[in-house]
Amino acid sequence: MATTTTVRKIGNSYGVILGKDVLEQLGVGPGDALFVVRTDDGVRLTSFDPEFAEAIEAGRDYMKRHRDALRELAK
Repeated sequence: MATTTTVRKIGNSYGVILGKDVLEQLGVGPGDALFVVRTDDGVRLTSFDPEFAEAIEAGRDYMKRHRDALRELAK
């Protein structure tokens, strides 16, 4: 599904207005964060932050590899 919107001047910034149907597809509402991710095809608007997900996965991997040391530090 392709949707067209217009870039508008809002104060000293610019913005786009997203329709209710687009917000429902993204699963977001007023006040929620959206992330603009550059892809080979252009940009993607998502409510999921891939960099944050990578950081969480790296943290989990670190904790798994250093479980014994973290357990000792917790004592």
